[in-house]
Amino acid sequence: MTRTVIRYQTKPEAMQRNIELIENVFREAASAAPEGVRYLVLRTEDGTFFHVVSYENEGDNAGITGLPAFDAFAEGGDARRTGPPIRTDVTVVGNYRMLAE
Repeated sequence: MTRTVIRYQTKPEAMQRNIELIENVFREAASAAPEGVRYLVLRTEDGTFFHVVSYENEGDNAGITGLPAFDAFAEGGDARRTGPPIRTDVTVVGNYRMLAE
């Protein structure tokens, strides 16, 4: 199982647009119901976003990254962020009903 965290900070004037684009991804994912992938996005008050994705194989990840709403989110991302996103594969140390086992 691959688990990855992507972290970046948005420019203050772009934070609301970023939220709207992410909400569109979640609406589309709920409709498409892709199997084999789990996705969570968190935001701090300073506009830092954490995207947490978990999937069995690379093809499963396309259940999210292949959505048209995800393409719309990715387009113009550089202009909304203060710097490049930091992508890190992570290992779960503890998990209480947050992620699939």
